[in-house]
Amino acid sequence: MKARADGSQFLSRITIDPDICHGKPVIRHSRYPVESMLEYLAAGDTFEDLLAEFPDLEREDLQACLEFAAQSIKLKSRHLVLA
Repeated sequence: MKARADGSQFLSRITIDPDICHGKPVIRHSRYPVESMLEYLAAGDTFEDLLAEFPDLEREDLQACLEFAAQSIKLKSRHLVLA
């Protein structure tokens, strides 16, 4: 699978619903917050670790979390002021 030019190949897997996890971004309307998956990855867990721990997730879901984070940083970095 190749990324689309706008980098949003997987973003349809990330959903935001005020009735799920207080409106935090989650994977496919589940109760798996993107934030939690990123924390696991930052702590050293691999995709394989997470897929074994959460068998209803797919590799593309985790890729979507990374893509969501990258896109979020791109948007927010335009407004950051480094002192």
